Amino acid sequence: MTDAAIAAPLTVAAARPARGAWLVLAILCFVYVLNFLDRQLLSILAKPIQDDLSVTDGQLGLIGGLYFALFYCTLAIPVGWLADRTNRVKVLSLACALWSAATAACGMAANYPQLVLARMTVGIGEAGGVPPSYAIISDYFPPGRRGTALGLFNLGPPIGQALGVAFGASIAAAYSWRTAFVTIGIVGIVTAAIVFLFVREPKRGRLDPAPATAEPALFWETCRMFFARPVLALVALASGITQIVTYATLNFTTLFLMREKGMTLEEVAIWYALLVGIGCGGGIYLSGRLVDLFGQRSKRAYAYIPAVGLTLAIPFFIGFVWAPGWPLALAFLAGPMCLNYFYLSPAVALVQQEVRPNQRVLSGALLLLVMNLIGLGLGPTYLGAMSDWFRTDFPDNSLQMAFYTLVPFYLVAVLLFLALARAIGREEQSGAAS
Repeated sequence: MTDAAIAAPLTVAAARPARGAWLVLAILCFVYVLNFLDRQLLSILAKPIQDDLSVTDGQLGLIGGLYFALFYCTLAIPVGWLADRTNRVKVLSLACALWSAATAACGMAANYPQLVLARMTVGIGEAGGVPPSYAIISDYFPPGRRGTALGLFNLGPPIGQALGVAFGASIAAAYSWRTAFVTIGIVGIVTAAIVFLFVREPKRGRLDPAPATAEPALFWETCRMFFARPVLALVALASGITQIVTYATLNFTTLFLMREKGMTLEEVAIWYALLVGIGCGGGIYLSGRLVDLFGQRSKRAYAYIPAVGLTLAIPFFIGFVWAPGWPLALAFLAGPMCLNYFYLSPAVALVQQEVRPNQRVLSGALLLLVMNLIGLGLGPTYLGAMSDWFRTDFPDNSLQMAFYTLVPFYLVAVLLFLALARAIGREEQSGAAS
């Protein structure tokens, strides 16, 4: 795969994925697997960490939510600006090396403050992971293939979660939770070197219908554009409210299943891992395929697909929280594990297609800023605090009561996606009229 092959011009009619696109997609997807695995390892090993370091549910929520999100979200913006103006592959490789080293440091923490510091450093590194990857993929795949490509890329979180559950729980059961952090951190450092050596920087906008400007996008101009357009602002806000549910659930489900549903660490490593991998992965991939299919007819599909998925997920989520034992709880959880993630591929694909090629990394970073500051920052923090609050009156099922309070967030997210559909419709009508 040569730089000349990547940069060779293509007509819109002949637009196909660039040479080596699928290999690059596979490498970037594995980086995303590690990104999410490192991020979620704390929640997967919550029970042994609580036993070793004596931390509360509220402290776990803060370290997995607000503390992490403050660095992850705010630094994604300057990193996105830098990547839009420089080599995106080098930015991604350096970020992967940093968060992987910080993950290994988590396994060496002797107390809660040291663990907080290590997790904040993980957030700093992961800020440079996803936005450059979105833009690199968008320059390897043409518009009609991006929904599927980004859907495959977005399999990283469920695969990372599943592998984290399977290997993290298995290593912790056989050795210790510390060994799991160190081992996965080393794997990430090796992966960073692979990205640097084998992924080529593609020419910006070579597969887009309109010629791309060679000038770097201005920072504040891109920020104003993003938040001034109702479609972009609404998709970010709706996705952020959805992530309150998804991140709260991911950060506390393992602890919930073990402490209140009776699962063992070995059972979590098998059954919950399979559910996460198949359920989340299936939902993300299916939504990417659906948006490629129906989005060609109307862009409102980018909003209706998440709205329908979240509506269908609500009764299954309530059943999961109510179920008296873990086998029935997992059966109900299969629904939300799939349907909760119908928002991700449509949201990412919509933003990447609605901005200029030289604004993609920063726009992707702005999308992640809103989504993760709301979802990652508030979701685990909120659920952990609610569990601590319910503990006085419900000492044996405080997490169950806290999980019930997530249902209203589903309803708010559905209403916001319906508002997004109306905003897209207004833009389509305005464009047709002009």
